[in-house]
Amino acid sequence: MAKDLLLEIGLEEMPAHIVSPSRLQLENKVIAFLDENNLSYETVQSFSTPRRLAIRVTQLPDQQADTQEEVKGPAKKIAQDAEGNWSKAAEGFVRGQGLTTDAISFKELNGVEYVYVTKHNQGQKTIDVLAGLKDVITSLTFPVTMHWADYDFEYIRPIHWIVALLDEEVIPFSILDVKTGKSTRGHRFLGDDVVLNHSKEYEEKLKEQFVIVDPNERKTMIIDQANQLAGKNNWKLDLDANLLEEVNNLVEYPTAFVGAFDEKYLSVPDEVLVSSMKEHQRYFEVRNDQGLLLPYFISVRNGDSVHIENVIKGNEKVLIARLEDAEFFYSEDKKLTIDECVEKLKQVTFHEKIGTIYEKMQRVGIIGQIIGKEVGLSESELTDLARASEIYKFDLVTNMVGEFPELQGIMGETYALLQGEKPAVAQAIREHYLPVSSDGELPISVIGSVLALADKLDSVFAFFAVGMIPSGSNDPYALRRQTYGVIRIIENKGWQFPLVQLQMDIDAAVNADNQKYGIQLTSGQEEVIDFVKARLRQLLMTKNVRHDVIDAVISSEQKDLAKLFSSATILKNHLLDDDFRPSMEALTRVINLAKKGRELVNQDNLVDTSLFENEVEQALHQAVNEIEAKFTENTMSENYQALVELRPLIERYFEETMVMVEDEQIKVNRLKELNRIAKMALSLASLDLLIVK
Repeated sequence: MAKDLLLEIGLEEMPAHIVSPSRLQLENKVIAFLDENNLSYETVQSFSTPRRLAIRVTQLPDQQADTQEEVKGPAKKIAQDAEGNWSKAAEGFVRGQGLTTDAISFKELNGVEYVYVTKHNQGQKTIDVLAGLKDVITSLTFPVTMHWADYDFEYIRPIHWIVALLDEEVIPFSILDVKTGKSTRGHRFLGDDVVLNHSKEYEEKLKEQFVIVDPNERKTMIIDQANQLAGKNNWKLDLDANLLEEVNNLVEYPTAFVGAFDEKYLSVPDEVLVSSMKEHQRYFEVRNDQGLLLPYFISVRNGDSVHIENVIKGNEKVLIARLEDAEFFYSEDKKLTIDECVEKLKQVTFHEKIGTIYEKMQRVGIIGQIIGKEVGLSESELTDLARASEIYKFDLVTNMVGEFPELQGIMGETYALLQGEKPAVAQAIREHYLPVSSDGELPISVIGSVLALADKLDSVFAFFAVGMIPSGSNDPYALRRQTYGVIRIIENKGWQFPLVQLQMDIDAAVNADNQKYGIQLTSGQEEVIDFVKARLRQLLMTKNVRHDVIDAVISSEQKDLAKLFSSATILKNHLLDDDFRPSMEALTRVINLAKKGRELVNQDNLVDTSLFENEVEQALHQAVNEIEAKFTENTMSENYQALVELRPLIERYFEETMVMVEDEQIKVNRLKELNRIAKMALSLASLDLLIVK
């Protein structure tokens, strides 16, 4: 008869951002455990609140299905002597399988006969197998852990109870001093302990104790209640998905309510008010039909509506204290000038091995101009970029950013506009931090994009120059994230970006006056290029580009990052073409021969047509001349197509021409021709790394 499993781990309150990932981890590990132990099931549902992680699996069998497996033993010549008697090796093998030599059969494998036995395994009772869930629970991993009492065992929070039921029967095991049982706990303040007589009672009995264990049901309650409050007051409500997820994982029984604050605080920039509500108090802001912020907020209580007015007053009091601070800081910051703030940055250390933030801004100014000219900024845009570079970190020394670090850049834009800076300059100040996460929002303006590139590249170059290169998971200065941001910005803008040449230009310019700009940037050049390529690989993997295509693109001789994106896209889009395989095979043959002959060929690649011995040599030479003449001006797609169309000539060439002939002069001449083709092919990708079989 099929039975249902219920497993609940009862804990002290977990941090909100840990709850959902831990629930999914438990679900995945329980599924893997059931599969490994040959236990079939119908459905799996996981649950979570701040105080519990749980899972229910339906329709488990009473016991595992019986199985049989074929086990390979020693070779026949080892298992038997010349008279056919069993050796000790054979007897030991079957004894280890719980069988006798009567069970032995022979099978040939790669021309050698081996001993085989068929081992029958009787399925265990499911309840006995499920005792192994103890190892599933203890195997969960968390970004931070703690231990308690005198135990060495570490977990996200202390375990207080474990429910483990197969229908109504307790699955017996214990972790530390906590034994499995039927008893769970209701809401910390509103509920009581409750005994579950059957696994099916889980959700309903806990709901009676003010615990909604289904996170989706809880989230729906929050959304419905918040929208009802907003609709009642004719407010526009945009429920931020990340904040909603966090709030959902802070409560077991949600009740939404409305709070208010004095309209006078609306004189403070919206970003400050929203940050005070969202980041610090976990409140949802509300707006009117025109999108203007209103002096109200919606929050969620972990409990019912009894004495909700006291909860509202308490939340309003806490928020007003923060808004008072914000209003004061804003008022004080308006008294500062940008020049005063920039001067203070001369005393603010970016890193002790690298220098001050002021010196960083000077380097970024130089880097920004080099990049700006490379990507084609106009003179007026370069002027605005130069101004933004001079001041873009000034808000770091303002009172507001000191209190609300998450507003860096945002307050810079606000204060820059208040002090009469151009909108383009102010926007760049805000955008230079973008993206703030691997999939975060990108800068929109060209000036902001270039400033973001310059700032991030300076950080990477500087840390590499002083030997602080990320290793393993250790990346305290988020250089991987910043480099990934560089890759995404370049891809988004479609800019040409010859990184190697740009780095050389940047090194030369920054190092022209070492004392002025703080540090030398020349060391670690190759490491930087490899580091950037690793982030490029990461981006291409998110776009479902095949591994061999990524390897081919990353290993190409192309130095322009934008063209590497194009190469990956082109190859991905043409993988299923009828002519893809033969074209890549032909070009790969060219590349391989060219590599073999590199020591024989000088760098000029000048082909002597007087040494041609057949018509196809001349035809191939003419075709290569035509492709080469347009190669630098053509798009990557046009160059790919031109190389593909060269295939019939390449095939004819190899049919009618022997490259590695004894005549040294003719051999080198032919290798030069192939080297020209290989050079163009390798600027697209290392096509010889593609899997085309």
